Amino acid sequence: MNETFDNVALIIPAYNEGAAIAGTIDGIPAEFRNIIIIDDGSRDDTRERVAATRAKLVKHPINLGQGAALQTGIDFALLDPRIEYFVTYDADGQHRIEDVRSMLTHIKQTGVDIVLGSRFLGEAINMPTMKRVILKAAVWFSNITSGVKLTDTHNGLRVFSRATAQALKLELPDFSHASEIIERIGEKGMRYAEVPVTIIYTDYSRSKGQSMINAVNIGFDALLRKVIK
Repeated sequence: MNETFDNVALIIPAYNEGAAIAGTIDGIPAEFRNIIIIDDGSRDDTRERVAATRAKLVKHPINLGQGAALQTGIDFALLDPRIEYFVTYDADGQHRIEDVRSMLTHIKQTGVDIVLGSRFLGEAINMPTMKRVILKAAVWFSNITSGVKLTDTHNGLRVFSRATAQALKLELPDFSHASEIIERIGEKGMRYAEVPVTIIYTDYSRSKGQSMINAVNIGFDALLRKVIK
């Protein structure tokens, strides 16, 4: 008999993901019943594709950014008192549900507040060399500025408890939310762990990811926030 995950919500932000979103949802086994897609003002057929699946659809009328979409999804999931574990999951097919299972097992067994996926402890299939270099530099920078020691700082695959979901309160609307989450971990003294995961880079996912220049800008933004606090 398959294990059920009625107390788990998968939160998936989506912006112009019509080409991939149905396949991503279909790849999630039926025992994960709480799939929340946040359509972040898409201009393609993302909404129509999601509407034809079993996932719940929450819509932003305009594009607000991935951080804002994640916070909307977290707020929506918090409305259901049965949800104890929150999973952030990418829409473009890079993540594997097997890794979600292992991360859920880890958070339940250890009682940490948040589990972060690490492709550098696991595997990054077809990752471009320059992206690897930039991400490694981002890890070094984040570890110095945040005080939270990680091997992978911009991985969208995370699992956290209900209390953590209530405490995150993301304010940065764009990809900077990844750094903001790490800052929250440090500020609030959250217990955290990393688990090896596999990230699969396809031509499609590479075309949808943040640019290298944007990744550098996020680093500068994080440093600036530290300076002005």
